[in-house]
Amino acid sequence: MTRVGARLAALGLTLLLVALPAAQAQAAQRARTAQQVPRAEQSQAVRQAQAERSQAERAQTGQVQAGQAQTGQVRTGRERAVGQARAARDPQRGKKIVRLGVTQSVDSMNPFLAVRLVSSSIHRWMYGYLTVPDSKTLKPSPDLAESWETSADKLTWTFKIRDAKWSDGKPVTAQDAAWTFNTIMTVDAAKQANGPAVENFESVTATDDRTLVIKTRKPQASMLENPIPIMPKHVWEGVGDIGAFENDRYPVVGSGPYIVVEHRKDAYVKLKANPGYWRGAPKIDELHVLFYQNPEAANAGLKKGDIDLIGRLNAPQFEALAGDPNIVQWNTPGRRAAYLQLNHGAQTIDNKPVGDGHPALKDPRVRQAIHYAIDKQALVDQVQNGLAVPADGSIVPPMYQEFFWKAEGDDLVTHDAAKANQILDDAGYQKGSDGIRMTPDGKRKLEMRFSIHTDTPVEDKLAQFLTGWFKDIGIALSTKKLDASKFTEETGFTGLFDIAISGWSVNPDPEEVLATHLCSRRPTASGEGGGTESFYCDPEYEKLYQRQLSELDRPKRVDLIKQMQKRLYTDAPVIALYYQNDLEGYRKDRITSITPIPEDKGILYGGSGYWPVYSLDAVALPAGPADGGSGSGTGLIVGAVAIVAVLAAGGFLLARRRRSVADERE
Repeated sequence: MTRVGARLAALGLTLLLVALPAAQAQAAQRARTAQQVPRAEQSQAVRQAQAERSQAERAQTGQVQAGQAQTGQVRTGRERAVGQARAARDPQRGKKIVRLGVTQSVDSMNPFLAVRLVSSSIHRWMYGYLTVPDSKTLKPSPDLAESWETSADKLTWTFKIRDAKWSDGKPVTAQDAAWTFNTIMTVDAAKQANGPAVENFESVTATDDRTLVIKTRKPQASMLENPIPIMPKHVWEGVGDIGAFENDRYPVVGSGPYIVVEHRKDAYVKLKANPGYWRGAPKIDELHVLFYQNPEAANAGLKKGDIDLIGRLNAPQFEALAGDPNIVQWNTPGRRAAYLQLNHGAQTIDNKPVGDGHPALKDPRVRQAIHYAIDKQALVDQVQNGLAVPADGSIVPPMYQEFFWKAEGDDLVTHDAAKANQILDDAGYQKGSDGIRMTPDGKRKLEMRFSIHTDTPVEDKLAQFLTGWFKDIGIALSTKKLDASKFTEETGFTGLFDIAISGWSVNPDPEEVLATHLCSRRPTASGEGGGTESFYCDPEYEKLYQRQLSELDRPKRVDLIKQMQKRLYTDAPVIALYYQNDLEGYRKDRITSITPIPEDKGILYGGSGYWPVYSLDAVALPAGPADGGSGSGTGLIVGAVAIVAVLAAGGFLLARRRRSVADERE
């Protein structure tokens, strides 16, 4: 940052501090005035104020740089402050409300587009699926499909759709399911989240309101683990461009246990219990998902009582919860693998090169040497504080014992810098006088970028270890910090990276995560579809995928899936680092019961299915404002908007962007 920029930032912060008391006083006066008019007029006034605020916010063309301006990092709390205040603006006398804190923003409320864990979790709460994992066994159990049968040749599946209703009162029908699947089959933009799940479908038809018929080209072993939520045809068939639709018509029409009634980007999602849910309404009245900029802030919120449950913690935040008598620490095996994504030559779905990945990463010997350079046990001990398992396998974690593959014998890659150096020496990558290797043609040094997420201290620490180990084998690694949106764009569409941190939460049947490494998951030239996790396109891997897809003999299919993991491990388009424990915390003075999935040592937030949030019960909030009596939530909104106006007057309008969070995928 220039000196002038620093002075302007300081001036803006001064203006903020000066304006804050006045804004708060103005908000308090408006709250008192509102209390003096009839309720109907209050509602009208609130709606008018909200409309004015929305118009003002839309008029903003950027965000505010304040507190951390002098470090050169762009930050904004405006959307979050406004949004969280709005989520708490009304008194909630006697209601059972559970507030879930998350450190990952929703990438899209559109289920055809969303890939992040928080998004897909919310969609599981909003919508029904054909089947859902059983809470005890994780095996497929009935959801919107109450029963099913297959033909003798295993190519035709007939599902009986149960008598259920959408939240707007219209019946759920087989036509809704047929429209959902056919849309993904035919619209490129709709393939982004779950395209491979329908690639083997030949046709999908509704023979009547209750009967759905799916015909496949080959037998499909994973049919009952289909990860696609069923969408209401009568709502979605008129949206136009699926890829541009944000699914922001509230209340959102769904068939799951909860209804989304409000969403503020990067701030919160507010859900209410669905009284017409076919299993019966949840025990709580509302579920609020509140977004925090980092785990430390979320931890503070849990300790203070601003939120009731937080999941997917890193080890330092989890350990910081120890000793609080009102907080239960939850530590169980996790469903997530953390890994490095290597740009081995990114291409679009039509095999056109994209991006600027280092050419040396196209060489499998370089990728193998990088693998040998990494001390995974040290990462578990020093980065994850021992609360993880070193990845001596690929992307399926040991939580799923049946499908987990572990490298052994000659396949096992261990930390061995000498061997890594020997591999690179033999491949012709010679070290220069500065210790950095050159490509065999002498045209380029092995200087590579490591893309991580802004405001993720664990990834900063990981980068420090990798930088040192890579230096030992002649590779210079520089850290490149990106916000969540930019990270997803560069590592999943434009290919503007060398090495990146990533990971995926694996479902009970791992086919979906394995499919993220198929040729078909690469994006189109225009950036549509995709959903790739590696830009991988390998003929051997593709053949194994197709074979497991049609293999109905369970042990044989398991073996094929393990061969796929071995291929990823040895060819190394991704390098698994560790499998994190599931680290969570909740307030036992607020949450009275919750059932994990699976029920024996399972996951609370982010598990497969909706059982934990559906099973939730909580203490009713005491009479008074939901914000803990701190005053009018509306006043907080007004105050936040006033601060934005003051800073904008100081000239601190910056380009709008999503906040920085760990880009945890589904």
